Order: sequence, then structure tokens, then C-alpha cells
Amino acid sequence: MQKLRLRYAKRGRLRFTSHRDIARTFERALRRAGVPMAYSQGFSPHPKVSWVGAAPTGVASEAEYVEVQVVEQVDPDALRTALDAVLPPGLDVIEVVRAAGGTLPERIEASAWQVELPGVSPERLIEAVTAFLAAESVEVERLTKDGKKVIDVRPAVVSAEVRSDVPTGSGSTQIQMHSSDAGHDARDLSHPCGILVTVVRQTTPTVRPDDVLSALRVVADLVPPVPAKATRMAQGRLDDEGRLVDPLALDRAAEEV
Repeated sequence: MQKLRLRYAKRGRLRFTSHRDIARTFERALRRAGVPMAYSQGFSPHPKVSWVGAAPTGVASEAEYVEVQVVEQVDPDALRTALDAVLPPGLDVIEVVRAAGGTLPERIEASAWQVELPGVSPERLIEAVTAFLAAESVEVERLTKDGKKVIDVRPAVVSAEVRSDVPTGSGSTQIQMHSSDAGHDARDLSHPCGILVTVVRQTTPTVRPDDVLSALRVVADLVPPVPAKATRMAQGRLDDEGRLVDPLALDRAAEEV
């Protein structure tokens, strides 16, 4: 039996697809690609597929992870190509590696998020982020199926950085608490757009990008005029400098030995 780890992206309109539907789509794709899946025992066997920290519905991602177990040796590159051929556009398999031991959840403790806020100037966003970072506690309300829940967002935020993407060539403005590993360029927009890049610990309850935006509203009355677009750029463990360590790095290293 072999275990494989996949990194995939959820892009475009697929960000509005629920995790349950994503999981069903992947299982269909594994069958269509002829992957020799391992199955659980019992009255209702199911393929051995393990998901790790799925992004919320409505959020895009460049770093989603899943583990699959197979009963025959499978070439990782061949699996990536076969799955990409049968998955819908917007679900893209970026990398497949052979598992070198351990588990993926123990290698993931935080996420790097990029949140684009059209209509919010970088200067205004800097003011809000500065106020947020200066606070010891920022409580927000979240509506759940069991009613409203109050969560403290501030302890989960490891770093926050503001960037701008302004076509006039004014460059970018940044403010940081610690370094982050989410240095990705934003889209080219026709109007000034504040870009929030933040590294957030995966706590219980989970602090999501919309919770961070709610916290900015609490501390600075920041209300974006149009919906923000959030994308998870990376996941991993935090090193001593607050940077994310790629959860597949150990698996790649084992392949090279």
C-alpha cells in the first residue's frame, strides 16, 4: 500500500463550491482516472482519502492538501496528469509526492491569506491594520448554526502586511509585525486596492479571513464597499521567524535521497 500527498488549487468560480462537493468531485476523478485506490473495511467501504483543513466556501486557494492511499505503486507525475485531465477547470492539481512518513496535519499549523479589498485605499487599510496589531484582544461575532458565537481574533494573527496594487505606478506600501511567507503579487486593478496579506494560526475555533475583516471593522470601522476576495496562498508550520514551512518539503527531500 502506498500513500500519496496532493497539493491542489481551488480557483475562479470553484471557490464557491462547498468542501463536500469538492470531495465528491475528487472521488469521481480518482475513479475516472483509474487510480487503484485502497478502501476501508466494513459494511460500506469507502476510498481512503484524507482531507486537511479545507478552505471555507467562497474562498479561493493555492494550497489545499489531501492524502490518498493506493494498493499499487503509482508514479506521482502520472497521477497528477491523469487527475488534471478529468477534474473541472478551477480544480488544479499542482503537485503529487510520495508520503515519507508522519502525517500532514502535524505539519500544518497556520495559513497565509491574501485578501483583496477593491475600493479601500492602502492608506486606509494601513490605519486599520495598525490599530488591530496594537490591540491585545479583538472580539467579533460569528453567526453559526447554533447561534452567534464571540471569538477573539487577535491571538490567532501571527503577521499582517498591507500592499497596494495601483496602476499609476505609486508602488506598494507595507506594514509588518513579523515576516510572512505569502509574498505573491495581486491582480492589476483599475482602481486603488488595498491588499491584506496575513498569516493566521489554525486555532479552535478557526479564525477565517472574514473574521479578520470583521476585526478591522471593530477597531477602525473599516467596511469595504464591495465584497473582498480572499485566497489562501500557503499552509505549513511556523519557523522561529514566523515564516511558513512547506508541508511537502520533507517528502520531496526523501525522494531525492
